Amino acid sequence: MSDRTALSLRIVGGELPGRACGDYQDVHVAVQRGREPEGAVPADAAEAAWEFTVETLLAPDGTLDFRGPYVHGRRGARFLYLTWGEVPPGGAFTMFRRAKLFLDDLPTEVVERGSAEARLGLTDACGMPLCAAVRPPRIRWTAR
Repeated sequence: MSDRTALSLRIVGGELPGRACGDYQDVHVAVQRGREPEGAVPADAAEAAWEFTVETLLAPDGTLDFRGPYVHGRRGARFLYLTWGEVPPGGAFTMFRRAKLFLDDLPTEVVERGSAEARLGLTDACGMPLCAAVRPPRIRWTAR
């Protein structure tokens, strides 16, 4: 692997919880770019999918690191956010919870191929939007 390469990612979420969840109405899910939601999908859709690129590079200690506007967290614990919010008609996205998808869970051989896909269900055991740390086997990373 060269010092810096592009990694194409596709995140696919199924089993969405619905637009009305608990006390929340008009629920949507988006990938978080910087501080902003991007590509909001209504939570009653059959599937939510996002495609974007992150940069991979070798850190000074020889470990793999990730960078880019979708990448959050400190080196060694980088992750992507899926953010949940209410989007009333004509209103703005108001976040109420997030899920972290950890990039260190990506298999090395998948990263080396330069294109990866993650698949996960987006409803938790209580029927609410999935939140907190999402790790295998709850999320499945494969090469594309």
